[in-house]
Amino acid sequence: MRSESVTFLEQLLSAPSPSGYEQPAQRLFREYVAPYAEVSSDVLGNVYGFIAGQGKNRPKVMLVGHSDEIGLQVKYIDDKGFIYFAAIGGVDAHLTPGKVVHIHTAGGPLPGVVGKKPIHLMDTKDRETVVKLESQYIDIGAGSKKEADKLVRVGDCITFASGFTRLQGDRVASRGFDDKAGSFVVAEVLRLVAEGKKKLPVDLYGVSSVQEEIGLRGGTTSSYTVNPDIGICVEVDFATDQPDVERKHNGEVALGKGPILSRGPNINHGLFELLYATAKKEKIPVQLTANPRATGTDANVMQISRNGVATALVKLPLRYMHTPVEVVSLADLEQAARLIVAVLAHIRTQEQFLPV
Repeated sequence: MRSESVTFLEQLLSAPSPSGYEQPAQRLFREYVAPYAEVSSDVLGNVYGFIAGQGKNRPKVMLVGHSDEIGLQVKYIDDKGFIYFAAIGGVDAHLTPGKVVHIHTAGGPLPGVVGKKPIHLMDTKDRETVVKLESQYIDIGAGSKKEADKLVRVGDCITFASGFTRLQGDRVASRGFDDKAGSFVVAEVLRLVAEGKKKLPVDLYGVSSVQEEIGLRGGTTSSYTVNPDIGICVEVDFATDQPDVERKHNGEVALGKGPILSRGPNINHGLFELLYATAKKEKIPVQLTANPRATGTDANVMQISRNGVATALVKLPLRYMHTPVEVVSLADLEQAARLIVAVLAHIRTQEQFLPV
């Protein structure tokens, strides 16, 4: 992966963006795609990059990846200055105790730690019980509520203090790959299209959406705004090449083996086949997964927006989803962008995706 792209990815992952608080990441997305596309935003916070194609009666194609990540939010400050919090999105209560966090205040990020009773003071039953999130608390070192109130407000968002870490080969770890990896791929597609020698036969909208983790909200509104004929959602999916994941239920998915193409009722059959055939032609490795119901992604709301959209889902293998140490292969992200760019050149009309 080119160094400028890696730098952008690292910056995107470092920016705090729990659902509803995405603008630090969205500002980076806007800045990155501005040289390549016509950029706009909406009142919910979605960011759109538009590149016009050439030819008559061009179909509108929308790419979407969401920029929001899971996180926490300040709920209550007690008399001693300890801060109680709630989850934004699907936060695992197993993971939070003992973690360093950043509270994003009006004065900037404030470090804190999620407290944990020492194991020496716990009885056997306590050791086998997960402490509910509502009973966990953050220690910022304040000596009183009055002191904490000067620094923190109820409603401030909180992220885990975990950064971009290089592992072996092209594997990297960070919080927030779900789904800043998808937002990153959308940005890379816009860049590659703009730098290409030929204009596409489609009008392309690349969207970095918001509030996906709390109900596909930005995907709903951005799909309505764009009103696309064809849509491709870029998301992450469970890698099953770690020791403790059941393949019979989740399928066979590995890091470094290419992007994943989803199949099922949420996916337009013609668009899937075009993606699959293009991957073969371009010698891009792909993996397949089955989703027998609507997916829990922006592809779900995109498909049923207005009078319906021919929708596909390109996913990125991810280990340790919804933890502060999500792991991906950079090659999978590159291959996903390559595949989408190649597919766009083969889209002519919405009619080619009508069920027959």
